[in-house]
Formats: sequence, C-alpha cells, structure tokens
Amino acid sequence: MIAGAGVYIAVRSLSNGLPLHLVTQQCIVSADGKATLEPDQMANAATIAAVGIRRGLPTRAVVIALSAALQESKLENLAGGDRDSIGLFQQRPSQDWGTPQEISNPRYAAGAFYTALMRVRNWQGRSIAEAAQAVQRSADGSAYAQWEAEAQILANALSGDVSGAVACTITAPPAARGPAAAGSLAQSLTADWGEMDTVTDNSLPGLKLTVNETRNGWQIAHWLVAHSVDQNIKSVRYGDQEWTAKAGTWSRASGDRTVAAGDQIIAAVYSQS
Repeated sequence: MIAGAGVYIAVRSLSNGLPLHLVTQQCIVSADGKATLEPDQMANAATIAAVGIRRGLPTRAVVIALSAALQESKLENLAGGDRDSIGLFQQRPSQDWGTPQEISNPRYAAGAFYTALMRVRNWQGRSIAEAAQAVQRSADGSAYAQWEAEAQILANALSGDVSGAVACTITAPPAARGPAAAGSLAQSLTADWGEMDTVTDNSLPGLKLTVNETRNGWQIAHWLVAHSVDQNIKSVRYGDQEWTAKAGTWSRASGDRTVAAGDQIIAAVYSQS
C-alpha cells in the first residue's frame, strides 16, 4: 500500500501532432494471465472494480461482479436488452433495480450489484457462478462460469496486485482538451474513488488530487489508463514507470520526463493547442 498517494492532472502539449490511426485501439491486461478489451469495456471494468474496492470488499466480490457484467453485457453499457433490462448488468427498473437513468450509470449499477451480493447468504463460500446467479437470477446461471478466468485477471490488475498490468493503445483524437479535460477527469476520479483533497500545484500546469493515504497507487494508475479514452488522458506516471497512449505500454521514464515521486501519480491530458 502507498501512504499519502497523490494524483496530479496536468495539461501537456503534443510535439508531433496526434498519432495516426494505424493501430487498433485496445487494452491489454496482464495479471497471472492475459485479457484483451476495447477501451470502453476497460473503462467500465475499472469503474466496477473501483466501486467494490471503495466499499472495502474483497477481490472475490469484484471477480463476481465482473463475471456477471461480462456475461450480461460484455462490459458494454447497453441502452436496452431483454424486456426492460438496461446497462452493464442488464438490471430492470421493473424489478426495483432503480430508474432507467440510474441503471444507465455504471457507478450506480455496480453499486446496486454489490449491495445485492452482500445480501446473499454465504456468498463468499459459493462458486463465482452461483454467487452471480443469486444476484442476477438469469435463465442460465451456469453461463457466468465461463467468464471467471478473465474476470480474475481483470480483478487482479485493477486491485493493484500487479504493477503495470493495464496498458491501452489509443489512436483516436481526444474529445476534450485543456482545463475542460482536467476538470472532467477530477470529477470522474472523485465519483469512482470518493472525495479527494484538491490543491493547485505550481510545479505542474494542472491539478493535484490527494488520494486517501491507504490507497494503493497502482489501483489509481490502472484506473487512469483504463479511462484514457473517455477522460482524454495522454500519459500516466507512477514512480519511475510511465504509460503513454501512443506507445500503449508501461516503461521506465527517461530523458526529460519527470519521474513521479513515490507518493504521486501524474496523469497528463491533452493541451488546448
């Protein structure tokens, strides 16, 4: 665990323009196995994990939630489904899961799933598929079992158990830049991880977000990479490791790239120019 971890959101310029669309956008997760996801799937998986971690739930709960979402929606936030089913877990307003607007919010949907899971008797002693089925009550509860291995890989990485485990290659131009992108990122971090103390840091043209001192730094670093498309993130640095959207991998920071202190995570969004 990293004491006093902090996140810096900085605005940085691209020296050579935006990367060309020569490489397929994808995220590769390597944590006692390998899984490949589209960026939107990766972002949803990261939010599901963050909601569980924030509640203090064990990794097994995250594995169950991810297995359920993989089966129900392939980790895509669906606008519809069977009858009135909506969202990542295909929850139904008519079955008291919430309003359509609420269920369409990945954070709300994940929270509703975990709340229901905690009500399942002996959920930790059941198989992943049995526990997921006790919440979802689908037609074929055995189907959740096929996703257990992939869900475990994702949970291991997003729980921060393995360093540099989430790497996304991003080729699309950012949807937002500068202060707007930095502000959106700050709000999303808070929404998934809870309140963070925010102060201006003069050494970087951006925001410094102080994370709970018991937070695992790799949890935040992996969340940032997972949300690199929807949050317009160009690079993430933690310790002496750096991920960039262009390279799509983690490597040792070198040259004039500032190495993040042990208690800091630096996320750079695209500048206005």
